[in-house]
Amino acid sequence: MATEKNIVVGSQVWVEDSTLAWVDGEVLEINGQEVKAQSSGGKLVTVKLSNVHPKDPDAQPGGVDDMTKLAYLHEPGVLYNLASRYELNDIYTYTGNILIAVNPFAKLPHLYDVHMMEQYRGATFGELSPHVFAIADTAYRAMINEGRSQSILVSGESGAGKTETTKLLMQYLAFMGGRAMTDGRTVEQQVLESNPLLEAFGNAKTVRNDNSSRFGKFVELQFDRSGRISGAAVRTYLLERSRVVQISDPERNYHCFYQLCASPEDAEKYKLGDPTSFHYLNQSNCYELDHTNSSREYTKTRRAMDIVGISLEEQEAIFRVVASILHLGNITFIQGKEVDSSILKDDKSKFHLQTAAELLMCDKQSLLESLTTRIIVTRDENITKTLDPVSATTNRDTLAKTVYSRLFDWLVDKINNSIGQDPASKTLIGVLDIYGFESFKTNSFEQFCINLTNEKLQQHFNQHVFKMEQEEYTKEEINWSYIDFVDNQDVLDMIEKKPLGIIALLDEACMFPKANHETFAGKLFQTFKNHKRFIKPKLSRTDFTISHYAGDVTYQADLFLDKNKDYVVAEHQALLGSSKCPFVAGLFPPSPEEPSKSSYKFSSIGTRFKQQLQALMDTLNSTEPHYIRCVKPNPYNKPGRFENFNVLQQLRCGGVLEAVRISCAGYPTRRMFDEFVDRFGLLAPELQYGSYDEKAATEYILKKANLSNYQIGKTKVFLRAGQMAELDTKRAELLGNAVKVIQRRVRTFLAQRELKALRKATISVQARWRGKVARKHYEFLKKEVAAIKVQKHVRRWLAQRSYKKARAAAIVIQAVYRGRQARKEFRFRKETRAAVKVQTMWRGYKARTDFKKLKKACLVIQCIWRGRVARKELKKLKTAAKETGALQEAKTKLEKRCEELTLRLQLEKRLRVDMEEAKAQETSKLQSIINDMQARLEAANSAITKERVLGKQAADQAVTTIKETEITKVIEVSNAKMEKLEAENESLKETMKSLERQAAEAEEKFLAAKKESDENVKKALEMESRIEQLQEAMQRMEEKLSNLESENQVLRQQALNISPVKGLSMRFKSTVLQRSSESGLLSNGEVKPVPESPVAVPTPDNAQSEAEQKRHKALAADRQQENLDALLKCVTQDVGFSKDRPIAACIIYKSLLQWRSFEAERTNVFDQIIHTIGTAIENQDNNDILSYWLTNTSVLLFLLQRTLKASSAGGLTQRRRTTSNTLFGRMAQGFRSSPASGSLSFSNGGVIGGLDSPRQVEAKYPALLFKQQLTAYVEKIYGMIRENLKSEINPLLNSCIQAPKTSRAVLGKAASRSVHASATAHQILSSHWHSIIKSLSNLLSIMRANHVPAFFVRKVFTQIFSHINVQLFNSLLLRRECCSFSNGEYVKAGLAELEHWVYEASEEYAGSALEELKHIRQAVGFLVIHQKPKKTLDEITHDLCPVLSTQQLYRISTMYWDDKYGTHSLSPDVIANMRVLMTEDSNNPMSNSFLLDDDSSIPFSVDEISKSMSEIDMSDIDPPPVLRENPGFFFLQSQAA
Repeated sequence: MATEKNIVVGSQVWVEDSTLAWVDGEVLEINGQEVKAQSSGGKLVTVKLSNVHPKDPDAQPGGVDDMTKLAYLHEPGVLYNLASRYELNDIYTYTGNILIAVNPFAKLPHLYDVHMMEQYRGATFGELSPHVFAIADTAYRAMINEGRSQSILVSGESGAGKTETTKLLMQYLAFMGGRAMTDGRTVEQQVLESNPLLEAFGNAKTVRNDNSSRFGKFVELQFDRSGRISGAAVRTYLLERSRVVQISDPERNYHCFYQLCASPEDAEKYKLGDPTSFHYLNQSNCYELDHTNSSREYTKTRRAMDIVGISLEEQEAIFRVVASILHLGNITFIQGKEVDSSILKDDKSKFHLQTAAELLMCDKQSLLESLTTRIIVTRDENITKTLDPVSATTNRDTLAKTVYSRLFDWLVDKINNSIGQDPASKTLIGVLDIYGFESFKTNSFEQFCINLTNEKLQQHFNQHVFKMEQEEYTKEEINWSYIDFVDNQDVLDMIEKKPLGIIALLDEACMFPKANHETFAGKLFQTFKNHKRFIKPKLSRTDFTISHYAGDVTYQADLFLDKNKDYVVAEHQALLGSSKCPFVAGLFPPSPEEPSKSSYKFSSIGTRFKQQLQALMDTLNSTEPHYIRCVKPNPYNKPGRFENFNVLQQLRCGGVLEAVRISCAGYPTRRMFDEFVDRFGLLAPELQYGSYDEKAATEYILKKANLSNYQIGKTKVFLRAGQMAELDTKRAELLGNAVKVIQRRVRTFLAQRELKALRKATISVQARWRGKVARKHYEFLKKEVAAIKVQKHVRRWLAQRSYKKARAAAIVIQAVYRGRQARKEFRFRKETRAAVKVQTMWRGYKARTDFKKLKKACLVIQCIWRGRVARKELKKLKTAAKETGALQEAKTKLEKRCEELTLRLQLEKRLRVDMEEAKAQETSKLQSIINDMQARLEAANSAITKERVLGKQAADQAVTTIKETEITKVIEVSNAKMEKLEAENESLKETMKSLERQAAEAEEKFLAAKKESDENVKKALEMESRIEQLQEAMQRMEEKLSNLESENQVLRQQALNISPVKGLSMRFKSTVLQRSSESGLLSNGEVKPVPESPVAVPTPDNAQSEAEQKRHKALAADRQQENLDALLKCVTQDVGFSKDRPIAACIIYKSLLQWRSFEAERTNVFDQIIHTIGTAIENQDNNDILSYWLTNTSVLLFLLQRTLKASSAGGLTQRRRTTSNTLFGRMAQGFRSSPASGSLSFSNGGVIGGLDSPRQVEAKYPALLFKQQLTAYVEKIYGMIRENLKSEINPLLNSCIQAPKTSRAVLGKAASRSVHASATAHQILSSHWHSIIKSLSNLLSIMRANHVPAFFVRKVFTQIFSHINVQLFNSLLLRRECCSFSNGEYVKAGLAELEHWVYEASEEYAGSALEELKHIRQAVGFLVIHQKPKKTLDEITHDLCPVLSTQQLYRISTMYWDDKYGTHSLSPDVIANMRVLMTEDSNNPMSNSFLLDDDSSIPFSVDEISKSMSEIDMSDIDPPPVLRENPGFFFLQSQAA
């Protein structure tokens, strides 16, 4: 509630709104107790001051995860905090230790997978984001630590998600305390698998929910002392029996009825049909549910029965009972012949009666009589009374309700028997799933009982909240007195207190036959007329209203009496108890009660309900409660819709606002000291210059603000209601004054800047005006000069014009005179030229006449001569015509040649040099031919031309002697031949051009073919190299496969050939080799063998007796054991390294080779070596020792991998070799064949050659088993080193991600005091990262000191960096306070330190470890980038954070808050696009979780170890002194020498 003291003009407030419940706005005016404000939507409202609540101007956009952190804990603050978080898909919010869960109506699988459960395992409550797993973990930890039973109460209205929340709680508790499976199923699995069965028989559709639980369920998980689930039980309460026979539209009956009708086979078996044909189902028009298939649900119910352990016979009996109830509902009655009697209405009723009797396996007539008659028992006799149709119908409904109730109880008992309970369990965790507060338009007896339950639970909840408040005050050690809060005990007394409670009055009314709902209502009005919680409506005679904690509810008393009556009919009991069906008879066992006068015994449902409720409360009071309040955001079950009025009503019904009121009665505002100083340090600026801690600074600020009644705790300050608003008002006033000062200075600055600009502009205008005047004067002077010049030029032009006129007149006169003289001269010359021309014509005539005469005579002579010459030329032309045919043949040859060239070009593309030569030759030949032809053609043309000229001349001269026709014919023939030659010449030219084009094309094709050929050759070479590599790899794989097959075959043969001890002794029996008479050696250096015999039979050639052989064997065995003990004693000590080579591994390998242990079919040497290694590393947390043994075991494994090969299976069936097969026998051979000097000779050429040069040894079963065990120890030691480092850095990682949270205030204070103090604070923050780097460096130095192969070092640090990435990234996503700008800078600086360490460690040891940090690096990069709202989704997903999934980006972007600059996260459009992508990927199992999984597998194989290590030269390794002095290890000394 606001007051005049903390609400001023300009304050940000919440005001009531008829559409959105509450809207934010700004105060414009305050008039007494009225406030005028403008909402954020621009609407002006006037409200009372008492209905205005202050708004936190510094509230985070995404809300807070715990509403106790709200600056103002009031109704609009709670509502809009939930709405803000729901918009970001944060559906869980704390209110202290109470969890509020808003139903998302969408699948969010990433919130409930195993990764998330691992994160919440053992986490401190409130450390991670709110989650249902946190409540379950808190309950489990409290049970383990305190040894007290716990309970989790899940409440909410229908459709709020109570059942799903209960399943999640069970899932987490099963994860924490799951036990080993029994008969293939664990207890928690059985409990969870029983849910479909209970939902089918106990859930139904209501107005608000399609799958509403119509009963209360309390699941008890029983735990043993070690915290493992040892048993479980399902307790059910308050089943809504009346729903079986009466439903209202649009609700449905219980699911099992519709499922059975939807089953084709069973529906026909039980004579069922469409649900619309049954009275108990067709009272409502709703028969099907959206997105639900009743047939498939029936199959699931059947499967759940199988899982629970219900046999097929019992299942058949169950559904016979369900079907019989439906048939009972269709039995109708009409008035009989007698008064108050009833008979069946029609044949349809008879059919249903017959079917019901068959299904219940009872007599049809007995069933009819039990429905239509009542037996009254008297002292003398039993009186049978008939019932009217109404009473018979009531009797029928009573039977149906009783049968269904007994069936449901039987199912619950069967589930409990199947699960199994632990009577020895002392602790349990109970999960209560019960219906929430209900208030409809029509509220009857069911809503009355449900709301009574919620009143009881609300009282329990209020007491718990009050208790938590007291614990908080005690924990902080503040002074407090008893806080009075609103209690609902008066409502409970009004309802259930005897003898004048509502339930007692209802039972009393039910006992009187003539009582009805009107008399009952009148009794209520008379009894509670003065009760403040009881209200009588004005317009109704039988309705009454009760003021519950969640609001007023008006009940209709019309059916209260009928629904409260629950008769136990003796006829029903006797009839069904004698049923031929054992199952039905078991539902109605014989009653031990004595018979009464009436077969009808009244039983009050309200009283029984009250008793069950009290039993439930007793159970809850004996446990430590935890609360989860489920909220339904909208009545349409649609995702993404948050309706304020709907949620607000549920918050009232769920008691959340009641808890807020309880908190407000005490100290509703609690702030950590550092947060308080950060927010209100402005009120005391002098604190920045003093040495105050946060607590003292907080107290100083409060005293300066003149506040009272506050409390200072150990870590928090507690403020009364309204004090936070008062401090905010003073802070806002201080900030307002500061803003005014800033505005004054800014306005002064702006005025000065404007004055300077005006002065500058004035000077500029003056300068421009003076310039304009100067330019105007200059223009005047310029025009004056121009006028003078114009005048000068005009005078000059006038003078020139007069001069030109005079001159033109003189010229005209002169021209006329001169023309006259010229014409006179012309006439004289013309007369003279005519005379000369006449003379010329005459002389010419005379000369022409003489010439023609002479010419005529010459022509005659010339024609005769030319005729003779023409005939000679004709002969020559005929000869030339014959030569043209030869040219045609040459052309044909050239064409053929061209074709041959084309073929050669096509066939010889790859022979470029030959083709070019052929081309050059052919081209030269063609060119020569063409040149020749051109020359001949030119000669022919010139001859023809000459002939034409001569022919014309001869024709002119010899016209008289030669016939013109012949000459013309000859000329035509010549012309035709000439034209033919020209045409052939043209065709030859065209042919040549085409040949040249073809040659050019052929050359281009040749070049392309050559280029393609070169590329193909290159590819062929690459493919050849790849084929060779693949062949090599295939050969290696074949060899490896062959070795593995041989090894497996050896192992199989060895396993098949194993027999009892006696058989083994016979199989592996060896003989002792004998010395020769001279030296005990053969001439070639081999030991003399003695043929093996299963029975030692003395022979004359045998030099020793059987006793001596046994003595030598025992001696050799003892000596071998001594040597083995010496070797093991030596390797248990740290014998060090020789030139980076582990001495222990080398001497073990040499000794095993020397003793031929790898070839032994039976030996215990390997077992003792493995035992020694296991003892050395057992329970070790010293990485120095583990690194030492990692080096030795890996090197020894490498040597075995290079040396051993599995022997062929066929060798096992061959005859034994004559040499000894046992280890002791071979050692005996060695010692016996040794000369006195102690030197040995081996068949492989000596000790050095046999032990130093790697050679393949056919290994037997013990050696192969030793190799496998050694591989396991290498992996184990590697894992121990890795886990040791993880356990060392894990606390540091938690500190790294949480350090800014605890030290930010220290940093800010240090920064404000001195540079040195700031550096010190930053050094404290970075100390965690330095500790991690120190741990990494220590391990690296230890592994390098122990010469661990770099391959293992790289693998260790790669996995460690991957672990760092997973831990930091997951912690970042689960802690909203860490998704801040300053925290991103802090983590980024730490990652830079790690990057620097990787650089210094070099790639040899660090490898690609830095790449494993890609998730946290990109996430931190997103936190520290600027201008996030301008980034697009494509830029973020492809450029900035390509590795992060959409779920991870959405989580980071919605949790981000800038504590340094106050900037915002991504734009709403980008967030909306992410949400769309998440919806599209919701079915992808890979995209479900936004958390990363830590990989703890072994990242290498034996082959990778073998490939990563180089050959080891053991020739110069000096054995330890212990072995150097032992004569049994002389082979090591010889090599060292």
